[in-house]
Amino acid sequence: MQKSAERIQVALVFRKVYNKAVMRSGGVNKKEKLVRINAIVWKVSEEIAMEKKILIIDDDLHIGNVLEEFLTKEGYCVLRAYSGTEALLLLKHTTPDLILLDLMLPGLNGEEILPQIHGIPVIVVSAKVDVDSKVNLLLGGAADYVTKPFHTKELLARIAIQLRNAGTSDAAGLLSFEEITMNTDTHNVMTGDTDIKLTRTEYAILKLLLQNPTQVITKSMLLDRISEDTPDCTESSLKMHVSNLRKKLREGSGKDYIEAVWGIGFKLRTE
Repeated sequence: MQKSAERIQVALVFRKVYNKAVMRSGGVNKKEKLVRINAIVWKVSEEIAMEKKILIIDDDLHIGNVLEEFLTKEGYCVLRAYSGTEALLLLKHTTPDLILLDLMLPGLNGEEILPQIHGIPVIVVSAKVDVDSKVNLLLGGAADYVTKPFHTKELLARIAIQLRNAGTSDAAGLLSFEEITMNTDTHNVMTGDTDIKLTRTEYAILKLLLQNPTQVITKSMLLDRISEDTPDCTESSLKMHVSNLRKKLREGSGKDYIEAVWGIGFKLRTE
């Protein structure tokens, strides 16, 4: 456990130094470099099963550093994005448990990217104090709204509540994506009103995809995550299982829900 914690700290320190260097260097590849190192740190945290993961989307370095410092001390794994465009790019590769979103961002602003975030609680952290802005954002998908300047204890409490609510929702045993509904208590899967009969392996694959609806799931991650429930699934048979699952979902709904990302893995197909 101590070695795991040390590994996390090394990765986080490396990420912080690298981010600062890239931000100073500029250049057309700056955004790609930031996303790459953030994804590496995220992968390290996933491999050693760290606690909840929080993505900070804020171009203010001082506020972002303050947030990262106290969240890390509380045991959270923290990632950073400095613009709306970078955040959306990062979300294609990772799925955080919660997002802290500033509104005044370069490129795509907070109001523009909020509707594009699905299945992840978003707490808006903004200097805007008018009631209309708060109401519109809450109705537009935000889980909560915290006004800058904020008190760390209050923000931590609001974060804990959102993560607890998300955990309660998961415990309720329902996962869904568009017309697909999975009851993890009864193991029933439906597309609309059609009951879909899945094998044990197909069920495990679909469950992992539904739990990470915006993320590309690599083949190695699929095999690793479902190995305990489906030891019969191997690298050579994985493609066949996914193909059978895709066919059953298509027969029940007329839609092709699973998309192959060439050379990487699979993801749920969005319209």
